[in-house]
Amino acid sequence: MFRKGSKAYSIFNIKCPHCHESDMFETSSFSFQKPFDMKERCDKCNEDFFPVPGYYYGAMFLSYIFTAFFSIGFVLFFHWVLDWSTAASFGLLIFVLGISFVYVFRFARALYINFHVHYSPTAIEDGKNKTAKTSTAAHYGR
Repeated sequence: MFRKGSKAYSIFNIKCPHCHESDMFETSSFSFQKPFDMKERCDKCNEDFFPVPGYYYGAMFLSYIFTAFFSIGFVLFFHWVLDWSTAASFGLLIFVLGISFVYVFRFARALYINFHVHYSPTAIEDGKNKTAKTSTAAHYGR
């Protein structure tokens, strides 16, 4: 399930969806330095990570849905099952979300681009034959 070539590998490891080799972001997922700086292209296969302007608006909704359901389940579990106070449950939730918000942001973007870009075992060789044109993000002033 999490082997190279599967969607899950690319999504959870936040790798290029086309070649599964290069990271999609410049820093690690739990780094708070440049947390939102995404590479414009894959280093290995030259896949454009910004195919059109505003491409990742859909990822924002995925992130919102995931965070909302997680938050509801988290607070209900700590309040009803472990019998914590509501304030303590929400306090712990804020702490957990504060630590994991960068990973959730990146996870949502990786999930969204994996809906549209598929793995190819020959992606790196194919990428070498592509002309290195300017990405859409650079064209629109990103």
